[in-house]
Formats: sequence, structure tokens, C-alpha cells
Amino acid sequence: MNSTTRLAIVLSHPVQYYSPWFRSLRANTPLCFKVFYLWEFGVRETRDPQFAAAFKWDVDLLSGYDSEFVPNRSPTPGTEHFRGLDNPQLCARLAEWAPGAVLLFGYNWLSHQRAIWWARWHGIPLLFRGDSHLLGRGQLSLSRRLLLGFLYRQFDGITYVGAANRDYFRALGIPDERLFLAPHSVDSGRFAASKPLARIAAESLRTALGLTGRRIVLFAGKFIEAKQPVALLHAFLQVATTDDAIVFVGEGAEKGRLMELAAAHPGACVRFLPFANQTEMPARYLMADIFVLPSRGHYETWGLSVNEAMHLGVPCLVSDLVGCQRDLVSEGETGWVFVANDPEGLPAALTRALKTVRGDTTALRQRIAARIAGYTYADSSRGLMAALEAGGPQP
Repeated sequence: MNSTTRLAIVLSHPVQYYSPWFRSLRANTPLCFKVFYLWEFGVRETRDPQFAAAFKWDVDLLSGYDSEFVPNRSPTPGTEHFRGLDNPQLCARLAEWAPGAVLLFGYNWLSHQRAIWWARWHGIPLLFRGDSHLLGRGQLSLSRRLLLGFLYRQFDGITYVGAANRDYFRALGIPDERLFLAPHSVDSGRFAASKPLARIAAESLRTALGLTGRRIVLFAGKFIEAKQPVALLHAFLQVATTDDAIVFVGEGAEKGRLMELAAAHPGACVRFLPFANQTEMPARYLMADIFVLPSRGHYETWGLSVNEAMHLGVPCLVSDLVGCQRDLVSEGETGWVFVANDPEGLPAALTRALKTVRGDTTALRQRIAARIAGYTYADSSRGLMAALEAGGPQP
């Protein structure tokens, strides 16, 4: 394999984080590639069960690179179950395009399994991209380790997104020579702190919410138990002063509990905003002094919202089970970290964060900018190109 290899990319659906990367790949590398999508989520209005709402992204996900949608015959299409991506024509479409290599995003769907064994049968090199980690999971069972080890050995190269993801592959016996860092990245152009319109919108939002002059803690995402929005609100109510406010942006099953808890504390400054699409998010981040992602368990494989916030210069507070923590958020240096299984961890970390942002944060923001500068589409592309240059099929 090399940079002139025709690369077929198999991806479940258009993703707001990956489509700009594909445009960057097309514009800035010699790579010839085509993306084969297996579902229309993101470009056609579809209900997301965790957001408990139907939506489509309000940014362009398809221009600037070659792609096609392979018909999905699943009666319940989606990524929540193995047969949610059932595309019988996928291998024929791949064969017609005649790739020199295939890159799979994930493995645990029927169509991805078809693609793996089709490529192996035809001697076509395989690359893999995923972001799993072992944080909060303990030791995998022997049967699970053997099964996953066998599966990942089918791939000639694996692009890992960060330290916890690298350790996951190493634990499954994947040698370092098959591992290539292609860090998780977001569209830094969209999430640029220098954009004046986003800053104006952020100030307008602060004013509309009655939060001018307050220090704002922000949670943005799905209101689900794994992300711990209720635990965050409890912590805020425990440690906040009258100068502090918290804003929840999103939808989900935990919204009722959040609103009940807020109503029970009328003296606290708690605000709710609905789900915000991509073009609206920069202003949400910029109105905040602290962005919090307190997820626990192994749910949060990375946390790309942290990338977005950091590109905008917003310091982040995360649990030690968030996949990106070791790479992006260092305690007292680029943000704050708490031990997810410590009941006092989140309130204590929030106290430290609120104390810090009451003072001069210039040095903190400079360190954030320096850290996130290594997590761009150019960095992701270098890792992918290195994996392509590494060699041919594994035995």
C-alpha cells in the first residue's frame, strides 16, 4: 500500500466530524478514495433515540469528496444492533470500484463483517479505525480477548485515536508496528476562537439567559445516565456560589430529572437550552467559562465535544473515564480531572475549576491552544497515510 492506493472507506453514515476530514484528505493529499455509506442518518431527518428527537445536521456532509450510499435493507436501520447495517450490495459495489485497500470504521455490524471477509478472500489490504478503550471495564474475559484479537489480526494497519485506544489494541496483542496514531479531530475552522460572529452570538446568548457577569458551567450533549448530567447538577448545587450558573444544552431521557432537581432549588442559577445543531454550537461553547463532560463507564470512547471546546479556548473538566482525558485534559494544566468512581470527585473538581476561572486564565488558555494544536485533520491524515505506506496484506 502507498499514497497512490485506491482506498475504499466503509462508514455507517455521514458524520459531522468525518466529512470535513474527507474534504481535507481530498484537498491536501494525493490519496484517491471513495466513501461507501451504509445509512442516511445525518443527511436525512432521523430520530435519535438517545436525544429523543428527530433531526439532521445543518452542515454540508457530502460535498468535496466522492461517496455513495449503499442500499440498507434492515427493517430497523441504525448502529445500535448488529443487523442495523445490512447492505447486501456492499461487496459488489466495492468490487466494481476495485480498491487497492479498504478502511473500515468499526466492525460490529453485518455489513462490516461481510466487507472484512470479502477483502481477506480477495487479498485486499485492510485498515481499521475505531476508538474503543478499556477504561472502566476491567479485564476482558479470555473468550472476548481471543475473539477480538483474532478479528483485529485481519487488519494490516490500525489507526488509533489516542493513548487509551492504543492501550486497548496493545492489550489485544496488536504489535506496535501495525498501530498508527491518527488522532480524533474536529473541524478547527468551524470551531475557531477568532470568529467574531460566534463571539457576538455568545454574548447575546448570555444576555438573553440573564447570565451577564456570571461564571458559566456548560454541559452539552445527550441527557443520558452514562454522561452523568444529573450528577453534574448535584455537584453544581453543592459547590456553586451566587456568581455561578450552569447551562444544559441538549435533550434526552434525563431531562425530566434535571428539571425537577433545578425546580427544587429555585435559588440556583440553572438554565436549559434545546438541542443545538452544528452551526449553533460555537456560540454555546463561547458563552461558557468551563465545559464539563463527566461521563462514566466505558460509554465515552473519546469525547469530541472536548476538542470543539478546546479549539475555542474553553477549559474542560472531565472524568478519568473519558477516552480523550490522557491526551487532552491534564489536571491543572489544560483543565481538570476527577475520578469517576469517587462520589466526592466531581464536586471537588468543579470547586477547583470555578476557583481557577475566577482569576486570570490567560496562561491556561495558552496551554489549551498548544495542546489542541496537535489534534487537527492534518494530523489525522498523516496517521492514515503512514498506515497506507506501511505495507501489504498480513498472512
